[in-house]
Amino acid sequence: MSDPSTAPEPTLLVERDGPVLVLTMNRPHRRNALVPDMLVRFADAWAMADEDDDIRCVILTGAGTEAYCAGGDLSDGWMSGEVTEEAKRIQERLKADPGITGRGLLLTDWCRKPIIAAVNGQCLGGGCEMLQQTDIRIAEEHATFGVPEVKRGLIAGAGSTMRLKRQIPYAVAMDMLLTGRTLTAEEALQWGLVSHVVPSGASMAKARELAEVICANGPLAVAAAKASVVETGWLPEAEAQPIEISHVVPVMRSEDAKEGMRAFAEKRTPEFKGR
Repeated sequence: MSDPSTAPEPTLLVERDGPVLVLTMNRPHRRNALVPDMLVRFADAWAMADEDDDIRCVILTGAGTEAYCAGGDLSDGWMSGEVTEEAKRIQERLKADPGITGRGLLLTDWCRKPIIAAVNGQCLGGGCEMLQQTDIRIAEEHATFGVPEVKRGLIAGAGSTMRLKRQIPYAVAMDMLLTGRTLTAEEALQWGLVSHVVPSGASMAKARELAEVICANGPLAVAAAKASVVETGWLPEAEAQPIEISHVVPVMRSEDAKEGMRAFAEKRTPEFKGR
């Protein structure tokens, strides 16, 4: 029998901290580069966040101090066609559910809970593509951002050609996609790719601070706000408005809404029940 104490750590650490789910990409020796095992674990983690009403917010970060996620691990074999031991362990899962990697990358689905990214280093390739599906993004001052796939004869095809031009100015997005340009943390803040820049080592503290604020808000309101934003996307207002209304009406009729207004009138902290 193998010794459990010598087993390698999971490629994705999944930890509960009260109502916050903390996901840590855990391959610091490979700059937290993505491999199939990690994507399968991601798919399971997103599903858990969606299904557990007690989870109110997700924090996503990388292990170590050098990289948040350097993209797909090109030398691991999962993109070059080489069969590795890691690939063998998850082969049956991938065969049974080919769409699981797309869900893990947040390419074909989205997480219903708010996601705060704590970017603690290089955020490149697939890591930057997944970043585009997070909601609040904190960059440490040494972090860098890019989709340099074209430099390897590849394309940033996990969402960036669809999303990046919608989230930052078109010309900046095209510069990144066509030349492989990398942004500094300050440039990423300037162009709106991230929400905050903090000193090195401070991203998790800021992420927990923001998660605490989110978790104190009405859970129905938070969930509906994110759902409405995602589902309306960049639709014309005439098409988007019915979708928004479908989320607004249940929230306004909820017990939480009544409690929030009562608490405001009574100058006290509301006690939301999620109903």
